[in-house]
Amino acid sequence: MKFRLEWIYKTKSGSQLVLQSDYMRLEEALRFADDFEKTGRTKEIIFYDEMGTYWNKKEAAKLTKKVQEEPHDIILYFDGGYEPHTQRAGLGVSLYYTQNGQSYRMRRNKEITEIENNNEAEYAALQFGIYILEELGVKYQTVTLRGDSQVVLNQLAGEWPCYEKELSKYLDRIENVAKSLKLKYTCEPLSRKNNKEAHQLAKQALEGTAIDSHSIVSEE
Repeated sequence: MKFRLEWIYKTKSGSQLVLQSDYMRLEEALRFADDFEKTGRTKEIIFYDEMGTYWNKKEAAKLTKKVQEEPHDIILYFDGGYEPHTQRAGLGVSLYYTQNGQSYRMRRNKEITEIENNNEAEYAALQFGIYILEELGVKYQTVTLRGDSQVVLNQLAGEWPCYEKELSKYLDRIENVAKSLKLKYTCEPLSRKNNKEAHQLAKQALEGTAIDSHSIVSEE
């Protein structure tokens, strides 16, 4: 999650001016706040996240430690594979995140039945991934969602309308989790070629191979 600063500046005569920054990482925002205070012209500094929640400087400093201890810098890859003749779908999710200075990767898949079409399979895969975030206890974070479904990501981003009743149910559930966990989604559509890991996991699910791994990502 990124933050912007609201700096209430006061002059020698007692006049005040409210200045706002662009959004930036919390650590950077705290450094700017320190510099602002050194001017001796600071009445108050407020930190706002992208969801509109706000903190004072002392609270923001505590939040920095909390952010490091919880999953952050999260990228979620998803894919849904669909078999029309069986109405089965394979869901594949690959999740990358950082916690306590260490990088992690989760890979998980799942087979589900009674799916009507490929778009529903893709939505089910994304929902599967979002529930994994909930399981990890992710809160107050910006989550980058990457998949090869233009329909799902553009509808979630609000770029395309969603008229299908069944797909709207998935969309509502995904948005409700975001609201409850104070998450902000950034949608990045990929080509199938660049979504190989999630695609392979979905394929393995349809083949009956269950994957559930959680490992440290070594730096090369």
